[in-house]
Amino acid sequence: MLYATPTLTPDDERVLAEVVGMRSELRHAVSQAPSKWTQDLRRALTASAIAASNTIEGFQVDVRDVADLMDGEREGIDASEADKAETLAYQQMMTYIQSLYDVADFTYSKGLLNALHWMLQGHHHSRRRPAGQWRPMPIFISAAGDPLSVEYEGPHEDRLPALVGELVDWLNEGDLDVDPLIRAAMAHLNLVKIHPWVDGNGRMSRSLQTLVIAREHVLAPEFSSVEEWLGMPGHTWDYYKVLRDVGGPVYSPERDTGPWISFNLRAYHEQAQRVRHRVERSTDVWVLLDGYSAALGVSERQVSALHEVAITGRVRRSRYEKSEGLNSQQATRDMQALVRSGILAAVGQTKGRHYVAGDRFPPDVLEAAHRRHTIRDPYDPH
Repeated sequence: MLYATPTLTPDDERVLAEVVGMRSELRHAVSQAPSKWTQDLRRALTASAIAASNTIEGFQVDVRDVADLMDGEREGIDASEADKAETLAYQQMMTYIQSLYDVADFTYSKGLLNALHWMLQGHHHSRRRPAGQWRPMPIFISAAGDPLSVEYEGPHEDRLPALVGELVDWLNEGDLDVDPLIRAAMAHLNLVKIHPWVDGNGRMSRSLQTLVIAREHVLAPEFSSVEEWLGMPGHTWDYYKVLRDVGGPVYSPERDTGPWISFNLRAYHEQAQRVRHRVERSTDVWVLLDGYSAALGVSERQVSALHEVAITGRVRRSRYEKSEGLNSQQATRDMQALVRSGILAAVGQTKGRHYVAGDRFPPDVLEAAHRRHTIRDPYDPH
Protein backbone atom coordinates (compact mmCIF):
# COMPACT_ATOMS: atom_id res chain seq x y z
CA MET A 1 0.00 0.00 0.00
CA LEU A 2 1.26 3.48 -0.93
CA TYR A 3 0.52 6.91 0.51
CA ALA A 4 -2.59 7.98 -1.40
CA THR A 5 -3.15 11.12 -3.46
CA PRO A 6 -5.50 13.40 -1.49
CA THR A 7 -8.45 15.45 -2.67
CA LEU A 8 -7.34 19.03 -3.22
CA THR A 9 -8.84 21.84 -1.16
CA PRO A 10 -10.30 24.90 -2.93
CA ASP A 11 -7.11 26.81 -2.04
CA ASP A 12 -5.00 24.00 -3.48
CA GLU A 13 -7.03 24.09 -6.69
CA ARG A 14 -6.55 27.85 -6.96
CA VAL A 15 -2.79 27.67 -6.37
CA LEU A 16 -2.43 24.79 -8.82
CA ALA A 17 -4.26 26.79 -11.49
CA GLU A 18 -1.92 29.73 -10.93
CA VAL A 19 1.12 27.47 -11.20
CA VAL A 20 -0.16 25.94 -14.44
CA GLY A 21 -0.69 29.45 -15.81
CA MET A 22 2.81 30.60 -14.90
CA ARG A 23 4.36 27.49 -16.40
CA SER A 24 2.46 28.09 -19.63
CA GLU A 25 3.74 31.67 -19.73
CA LEU A 26 7.29 30.46 -19.08
CA ARG A 27 7.02 27.94 -21.87
CA HIS A 28 5.98 30.69 -24.28
CA ALA A 29 8.76 33.03 -23.09
CA VAL A 30 11.41 30.34 -23.38
CA SER A 31 10.23 29.26 -26.84
CA GLN A 32 10.43 32.86 -28.08
CA ALA A 33 13.93 33.56 -26.73
CA PRO A 34 17.06 32.82 -28.79
CA SER A 35 18.48 29.39 -27.97
CA LYS A 36 21.73 30.92 -26.70
CA TRP A 37 19.84 32.81 -24.00
CA THR A 38 17.91 29.76 -22.80
CA GLN A 39 21.00 27.53 -22.95
CA ASP A 40 22.80 29.70 -20.40
CA LEU A 41 19.72 29.91 -18.23
CA ARG A 42 19.21 26.14 -18.25
CA ARG A 43 22.79 25.61 -17.20
CA ALA A 44 22.40 28.09 -14.34
CA LEU A 45 19.15 26.50 -13.17
CA THR A 46 20.68 23.02 -13.26
CA ALA A 47 23.64 24.20 -11.20
CA SER A 48 21.28 25.80 -8.68
CA ALA A 49 19.23 22.61 -8.35
CA ILE A 50 22.33 20.45 -7.83
CA ALA A 51 23.87 22.83 -5.31
CA ALA A 52 20.62 23.12 -3.34
CA SER A 53 19.78 19.42 -3.24
CA ASN A 54 23.31 18.55 -2.11
CA THR A 55 23.17 21.31 0.51
CA ILE A 56 20.11 19.64 2.05
CA GLU A 57 22.30 16.58 2.61
CA GLY A 58 25.21 18.62 4.02
CA PHE A 59 27.43 18.85 0.93
CA GLN A 60 28.47 22.48 0.54
CA VAL A 61 29.51 23.71 -2.92
CA ASP A 62 28.80 27.24 -4.14
CA VAL A 63 26.45 27.30 -7.12
CA ARG A 64 29.09 29.01 -9.29
CA ASP A 65 31.57 26.28 -8.41
CA VAL A 66 28.93 23.69 -9.28
CA ALA A 67 28.61 25.33 -12.71
CA ASP A 68 32.39 25.19 -13.15
CA LEU A 69 32.49 21.53 -12.12
CA MET A 70 29.76 20.84 -14.68
CA ASP A 71 32.10 22.29 -17.31
CA GLY A 72 34.97 20.03 -16.29
CA GLU A 73 36.89 22.52 -14.16
CA ARG A 74 38.77 21.16 -11.14
CA GLU A 75 41.14 24.00 -10.24
CA GLY A 76 40.17 26.95 -8.09
CA ILE A 77 37.04 25.23 -6.73
CA ASP A 78 36.44 26.11 -3.09
CA ALA A 79 35.14 22.71 -1.96
CA SER A 80 36.46 19.48 -0.47
CA GLU A 81 37.22 16.54 -2.74
CA ALA A 82 34.32 14.66 -1.15
CA ASP A 83 31.88 17.48 -1.92
CA LYS A 84 33.20 17.72 -5.47
CA ALA A 85 32.59 14.00 -5.91
CA GLU A 86 29.01 14.30 -4.66
CA THR A 87 28.39 17.21 -7.01
CA LEU A 88 29.72 15.38 -10.05
CA ALA A 89 27.74 12.25 -9.21
CA TYR A 90 24.54 14.24 -8.85
CA GLN A 91 25.25 16.06 -12.10
CA GLN A 92 25.67 12.72 -13.88
CA MET A 93 22.31 11.52 -12.64
CA MET A 94 20.55 14.81 -13.41
CA THR A 95 22.02 14.88 -16.93
CA TYR A 96 20.52 11.46 -17.58
CA ILE A 97 17.17 12.50 -16.11
CA GLN A 98 17.15 15.56 -18.38
CA SER A 99 17.83 13.31 -21.37
CA LEU A 100 14.69 11.27 -20.57
CA TYR A 101 12.53 14.37 -21.09
CA ASP A 102 11.22 13.33 -24.52
CA VAL A 103 12.05 9.62 -24.86
CA ALA A 104 9.14 8.13 -26.80
CA ASP A 105 9.03 4.61 -25.32
CA PHE A 106 9.92 5.59 -21.76
CA THR A 107 8.65 3.52 -18.81
CA TYR A 108 9.46 3.53 -15.11
CA SER A 109 11.04 0.40 -13.68
CA LYS A 110 12.94 -0.88 -10.67
CA GLY A 111 15.97 -1.13 -12.92
CA LEU A 112 15.74 2.55 -13.85
CA LEU A 113 15.54 3.60 -10.19
CA ASN A 114 18.51 1.43 -9.23
CA ALA A 115 20.52 2.66 -12.23
CA LEU A 116 19.89 6.27 -11.21
CA HIS A 117 20.94 5.39 -7.68
CA TRP A 118 24.17 3.85 -8.97
CA MET A 119 24.97 7.09 -10.82
CA LEU A 120 24.42 8.98 -7.58
CA GLN A 121 26.07 6.61 -5.09
CA GLY A 122 28.27 4.26 -7.11
CA HIS A 123 31.44 5.96 -5.85
CA HIS A 124 30.45 4.83 -2.32
CA HIS A 125 29.59 1.25 -3.26
CA SER A 126 30.62 -1.35 -0.68
CA ARG A 127 29.17 -4.39 1.01
CA ARG A 128 27.73 -2.23 3.80
CA ARG A 129 26.66 0.62 1.52
CA PRO A 130 25.54 -1.03 -1.72
CA ALA A 131 24.69 1.30 -4.59
CA GLY A 132 22.00 0.43 -7.11
CA GLN A 133 20.61 -2.23 -4.77
CA TRP A 134 17.93 -2.23 -2.09
CA ARG A 135 19.24 -1.79 1.41
CA PRO A 136 19.92 -5.13 3.20
CA MET A 137 19.27 -3.72 6.67
CA PRO A 138 16.85 -1.58 8.73
CA ILE A 139 17.12 2.17 8.42
CA PHE A 140 16.43 4.90 10.96
CA ILE A 141 16.21 8.65 10.37
CA SER A 142 17.62 10.58 13.33
CA ALA A 143 16.48 13.93 14.67
CA ALA A 144 18.71 16.88 13.81
CA GLY A 145 21.44 17.21 16.45
CA ASP A 146 20.51 13.98 18.23
CA PRO A 147 21.69 10.85 16.40
CA LEU A 148 20.06 8.53 18.96
CA SER A 149 16.59 10.06 18.60
CA VAL A 150 14.65 8.24 15.87
CA GLU A 151 12.17 10.36 13.91
CA TYR A 152 11.37 7.76 11.26
CA GLU A 153 11.91 4.05 10.80
CA GLY A 154 11.71 2.80 7.23
CA PRO A 155 9.79 -0.35 6.28
CA HIS A 156 11.51 -3.69 6.80
CA GLU A 157 14.02 -4.56 4.11
CA ASP A 158 12.05 -7.68 3.15
CA ARG A 159 9.16 -5.43 2.02
CA LEU A 160 11.24 -3.25 -0.32
CA PRO A 161 10.89 -5.21 -3.58
CA ALA A 162 7.10 -5.30 -3.27
CA LEU A 163 6.76 -1.65 -2.18
CA VAL A 164 9.04 -0.32 -4.93
CA GLY A 165 7.23 -2.56 -7.41
CA GLU A 166 3.92 -1.04 -6.35
CA LEU A 167 5.39 2.45 -6.73
CA VAL A 168 6.69 1.64 -10.22
CA ASP A 169 3.28 0.30 -11.25
CA TRP A 170 1.66 3.48 -9.94
CA LEU A 171 4.17 5.67 -11.77
CA ASN A 172 3.28 3.94 -15.03
CA GLU A 173 -0.46 3.52 -14.57
CA GLY A 174 -1.80 5.10 -11.37
CA ASP A 175 -3.75 8.34 -10.97
CA LEU A 176 -3.14 9.30 -14.60
CA ASP A 177 -6.08 11.69 -14.45
CA VAL A 178 -4.35 13.67 -11.67
CA ASP A 179 -2.28 16.75 -12.57
CA PRO A 180 1.37 15.72 -13.15
CA LEU A 181 2.57 18.21 -10.55
CA ILE A 182 0.51 16.41 -7.91
CA ARG A 183 1.64 12.99 -9.12
CA ALA A 184 5.26 14.15 -8.99
CA ALA A 185 4.87 15.27 -5.38
CA MET A 186 3.31 11.92 -4.44
CA ALA A 187 6.13 10.05 -6.19
CA HIS A 188 8.61 12.01 -4.06
CA LEU A 189 6.72 11.26 -0.83
CA ASN A 190 6.33 7.56 -1.51
CA LEU A 191 9.91 6.96 -2.53
CA VAL A 192 11.39 8.86 0.41
CA LYS A 193 9.11 7.00 2.84
CA ILE A 194 9.93 3.59 1.36
CA HIS A 195 13.59 4.64 1.76
CA PRO A 196 14.83 1.69 -0.29
CA TRP A 197 18.56 2.46 -0.28
CA VAL A 198 21.17 2.86 2.44
CA ASP A 199 22.10 6.39 1.28
CA GLY A 200 20.87 8.97 -1.20
CA ASN A 201 17.13 8.52 -0.64
CA GLY A 202 16.41 12.24 -0.33
CA ARG A 203 18.19 13.22 -3.51
CA MET A 204 16.70 10.26 -5.37
CA SER A 205 13.19 11.24 -4.27
CA ARG A 206 13.65 14.88 -5.27
CA SER A 207 15.09 13.78 -8.61
CA LEU A 208 12.17 11.44 -9.23
CA GLN A 209 9.83 14.39 -8.67
CA THR A 210 11.76 16.37 -11.29
CA LEU A 211 11.60 13.44 -13.72
CA VAL A 212 7.83 12.99 -13.33
CA ILE A 213 7.29 16.71 -13.98
CA ALA A 214 9.66 16.70 -16.95
CA ARG A 215 7.81 13.83 -18.58
CA GLU A 216 4.69 16.01 -18.93
CA HIS A 217 6.57 17.91 -21.69
CA VAL A 218 5.40 21.38 -20.63
CA LEU A 219 8.84 22.70 -19.69
CA ALA A 220 12.34 21.31 -19.89
CA PRO A 221 13.46 19.68 -16.60
CA GLU A 222 15.75 22.59 -15.76
CA PHE A 223 12.72 24.89 -15.49
CA SER A 224 10.63 22.35 -13.59
CA SER A 225 12.66 21.35 -10.55
CA VAL A 226 11.83 22.68 -7.07
CA GLU A 227 15.13 21.49 -5.61
CA GLU A 228 16.55 25.01 -5.54
CA TRP A 229 13.54 26.16 -3.51
CA LEU A 230 13.78 23.21 -1.12
CA GLY A 231 17.47 23.93 -0.52
CA MET A 232 16.83 27.38 0.95
CA PRO A 233 17.45 27.22 4.73
CA GLY A 234 13.96 28.07 5.96
CA HIS A 235 12.34 25.89 3.32
CA THR A 236 14.56 22.93 4.18
CA TRP A 237 13.35 23.05 7.77
CA ASP A 238 9.71 23.17 6.58
CA TYR A 239 10.44 20.29 4.19
CA TYR A 240 11.71 18.03 6.96
CA LYS A 241 8.81 19.01 9.21
CA VAL A 242 6.07 18.25 6.69
CA LEU A 243 7.71 14.93 5.80
CA ARG A 244 7.77 14.06 9.50
CA ASP A 245 4.21 15.19 10.15
CA VAL A 246 2.67 13.58 7.08
CA GLY A 247 4.80 10.45 6.91
CA GLY A 248 4.56 9.48 10.56
CA PRO A 249 7.22 7.79 12.71
CA VAL A 250 6.94 4.55 10.70
CA TYR A 251 5.69 3.72 7.22
CA SER A 252 2.01 4.72 7.53
CA PRO A 253 0.34 4.99 4.11
CA GLU A 254 -3.10 5.48 5.63
CA ARG A 255 -2.16 8.99 6.84
CA ASP A 256 -3.54 12.20 5.32
CA THR A 257 -1.20 13.53 2.63
CA GLY A 258 -3.04 16.82 2.09
CA PRO A 259 -0.45 18.98 3.92
CA TRP A 260 2.32 17.50 1.77
CA ILE A 261 0.49 18.50 -1.41
CA SER A 262 -0.14 22.03 -0.13
CA PHE A 263 3.54 22.34 0.77
CA ASN A 264 4.58 21.25 -2.72
CA LEU A 265 2.09 23.55 -4.42
CA ARG A 266 3.62 26.45 -2.50
CA ALA A 267 7.07 25.28 -3.63
CA TYR A 268 5.97 25.02 -7.28
CA HIS A 269 4.38 28.45 -7.17
CA GLU A 270 7.23 30.30 -5.48
CA GLN A 271 9.88 28.60 -7.62
CA ALA A 272 7.93 29.47 -10.76
CA GLN A 273 7.95 33.08 -9.60
CA ARG A 274 11.74 32.88 -9.10
CA VAL A 275 12.30 31.37 -12.54
CA ARG A 276 10.02 33.94 -14.17
CA HIS A 277 12.01 36.78 -12.62
CA ARG A 278 15.25 35.10 -13.66
CA VAL A 279 14.06 34.77 -17.25
CA GLU A 280 13.06 38.45 -17.29
CA ARG A 281 16.39 39.61 -15.85
CA SER A 282 18.37 37.38 -18.19
CA THR A 283 16.47 38.68 -21.21
CA ASP A 284 16.87 42.32 -20.17
CA VAL A 285 20.62 41.85 -19.69
CA TRP A 286 21.00 40.31 -23.16
CA VAL A 287 19.09 43.17 -24.76
CA LEU A 288 21.10 45.84 -22.93
CA LEU A 289 24.43 44.21 -23.74
CA ASP A 290 23.47 43.81 -27.38
CA GLY A 291 22.75 47.53 -27.50
CA TYR A 292 26.13 48.31 -25.94
CA SER A 293 28.18 45.97 -28.14
CA ALA A 294 29.10 48.52 -30.81
CA ALA A 295 30.03 51.26 -28.33
CA LEU A 296 32.10 48.83 -26.25
CA GLY A 297 33.75 47.31 -29.30
CA VAL A 298 32.81 43.75 -28.38
CA SER A 299 31.77 40.94 -30.70
CA GLU A 300 28.49 39.07 -30.54
CA ARG A 301 30.21 36.07 -29.01
CA GLN A 302 31.90 38.21 -26.35
CA VAL A 303 28.47 39.42 -25.29
CA SER A 304 27.81 35.92 -23.93
CA ALA A 305 30.79 36.22 -21.57
CA LEU A 306 29.57 39.61 -20.37
CA HIS A 307 26.09 38.19 -19.85
CA GLU A 308 27.43 35.44 -17.60
CA VAL A 309 29.45 37.95 -15.58
CA ALA A 310 26.36 40.10 -15.10
CA ILE A 311 24.11 37.23 -14.08
CA THR A 312 26.46 35.02 -12.03
CA GLY A 313 29.28 37.42 -11.13
CA ARG A 314 32.08 35.71 -13.02
CA VAL A 315 33.10 33.72 -16.08
CA ARG A 316 35.99 31.33 -16.83
CA ARG A 317 37.83 31.21 -20.11
CA SER A 318 37.19 27.49 -20.46
CA ARG A 319 33.47 28.01 -19.97
CA TYR A 320 33.42 30.75 -22.62
CA GLU A 321 35.48 28.57 -24.96
CA LYS A 322 33.03 25.66 -24.77
CA SER A 323 29.96 27.87 -24.94
CA GLU A 324 31.08 29.59 -28.11
CA GLY A 325 32.82 26.63 -29.75
CA LEU A 326 36.24 28.31 -29.80
CA ASN A 327 39.75 26.98 -29.48
CA SER A 328 41.77 27.99 -26.42
CA GLN A 329 43.79 30.62 -28.33
CA GLN A 330 40.66 32.40 -29.60
CA ALA A 331 39.04 32.34 -26.16
CA THR A 332 42.20 33.63 -24.50
CA ARG A 333 42.49 36.49 -26.97
CA ASP A 334 38.87 37.48 -26.40
CA MET A 335 39.29 37.48 -22.62
CA GLN A 336 42.53 39.45 -22.82
CA ALA A 337 40.90 42.03 -25.07
CA LEU A 338 38.03 42.49 -22.60
CA VAL A 339 40.51 42.90 -19.74
CA ARG A 340 42.64 45.43 -21.66
CA SER A 341 39.54 47.48 -22.40
CA GLY A 342 38.59 47.51 -18.71
CA ILE A 343 35.26 45.79 -19.30
CA LEU A 344 36.41 42.72 -17.37
CA ALA A 345 39.02 42.20 -14.65
CA ALA A 346 41.02 39.01 -14.10
CA VAL A 347 41.04 37.31 -10.69
CA GLY A 348 43.47 34.56 -9.73
CA GLN A 349 46.24 32.83 -11.58
CA THR A 350 46.55 30.23 -14.37
CA LYS A 351 43.94 27.43 -14.25
CA GLY A 352 41.99 28.91 -11.36
CA ARG A 353 41.58 32.29 -13.03
CA HIS A 354 38.17 33.78 -13.63
CA TYR A 355 36.90 37.16 -14.80
CA VAL A 356 34.59 39.66 -13.12
CA ALA A 357 33.11 43.02 -14.08
CA GLY A 358 35.73 45.73 -14.67
CA ASP A 359 35.49 49.49 -14.35
CA ARG A 360 34.02 49.91 -17.84
CA PHE A 361 31.32 47.27 -17.43
CA PRO A 362 28.01 49.10 -18.06
CA PRO A 363 26.49 49.80 -14.63
CA ASP A 364 22.87 49.68 -15.84
CA VAL A 365 23.47 46.13 -17.06
CA LEU A 366 24.56 45.11 -13.57
CA GLU A 367 21.55 46.91 -12.12
CA ALA A 368 19.24 44.95 -14.41
CA ALA A 369 20.95 41.69 -13.44
CA HIS A 370 20.62 42.45 -9.72
CA ARG A 371 17.10 43.83 -9.83
CA ARG A 372 15.22 42.84 -6.69
CA HIS A 373 11.89 41.07 -6.67
CA THR A 374 9.33 39.93 -4.12
CA ILE A 375 8.15 36.33 -3.83
CA ARG A 376 4.51 35.95 -2.87
CA ASP A 377 3.26 33.07 -0.70
CA PRO A 378 0.24 31.88 -2.72
CA TYR A 379 -1.56 30.66 0.41
CA ASP A 380 -1.19 34.01 2.22
CA PRO A 381 -4.47 35.94 1.85
CA HIS A 382 -2.58 39.20 2.33
